[in-house]
Amino acid sequence: MTKDEWYKQLFERLDKSKFRSSFHLKQKDIDYINEKGLAVIRQHAKDFIAKREAPAYIANDGKQTPMRGHPVFIAQHATATCCRECIRKWHKMQPGKELSQVQQDYLVDVIMTWIQKEMERQEHKI
Repeated sequence: MTKDEWYKQLFERLDKSKFRSSFHLKQKDIDYINEKGLAVIRQHAKDFIAKREAPAYIANDGKQTPMRGHPVFIAQHATATCCRECIRKWHKMQPGKELSQVQQDYLVDVIMTWIQKEMERQEHKI
């Protein structure tokens, strides 16, 4: 399966989830992204994944990602990259083992793909 095929299937599954599909960027999130730029937002996503998801064991797993406060947090809930259990269920990465750099890069890419889709969705509303 190619990356494009995997992403197509993943985002179709996420869209069918009532919970995952309920998340959208608000105007203040879009303004923040436009102010900071996508490169900075990607770096924030990398930092959040490295600190909050990559360790083998996370003391507050399932509660480490806030529901608001940063566009990446919204994206993490929308893409099921918010905790190790969701990452296991949706992205097939087993908990109890530190995430490799390749796995972390993949999660960041999924987050950024969703953010870019949301930005495009907002542009079409205007």
